[in-house]
Amino acid sequence: MLNAALTGNVAAGKSTVADWFSQWGATLIDSDMLVREVQRPGSPTLESIISRFGRGILNSDGSLNRSSLRSRVLSNADELASLNAIVHPAVARLRAAQIDEAHARGDQIVVNDIPLLFEVLDPKEFDAVVLVEAPVSTRKKRLLERGLTEDEARRLIESQSPSQPKRARSRIVISNGGSLSDLEMRAMEAWSELCELADSSP
Repeated sequence: MLNAALTGNVAAGKSTVADWFSQWGATLIDSDMLVREVQRPGSPTLESIISRFGRGILNSDGSLNRSSLRSRVLSNADELASLNAIVHPAVARLRAAQIDEAHARGDQIVVNDIPLLFEVLDPKEFDAVVLVEAPVSTRKKRLLERGLTEDEARRLIESQSPSQPKRARSRIVISNGGSLSDLEMRAMEAWSELCELADSSP
């Protein structure tokens, strides 16, 4: 089984590529879905978040107000580090369990969609890393179109490591500075390479 990681800075197009990989046969493990699972109401992770940040970060139904918490931690590096220390270990345990399940089923290619791969994990844990990148100006425009303010978009982009140093540590780099059809073509080329790697893996 090939255990690959898919990453890319915010609004680079990673989620679109992840959807295609899933359609083409990958077992997709989505970090954002894992985060939502470990932060569900009543979970130990959410209780730890409440203890650290207070009940003001909850919605009226007791669920986590993710946008409120995001705005808060993006303006405070210490609070962001505290949140990561609570959430990331729980997500890592859940991811490992899902990888074990995929291996037991005999799945051929697992793609772990991990936005903060280089920031919080060791990319050497994976058989291959696929990086999706796009110019900062393009990513900022996409964030504004999603409803973020100029300040929120800037802080979100600055909270992640720049893309350039990640290139040398990635097996495959998909550039997304053009049209959707261009991105799909590059994604198909990347998928073909992952299939070749899977065929040659023990």
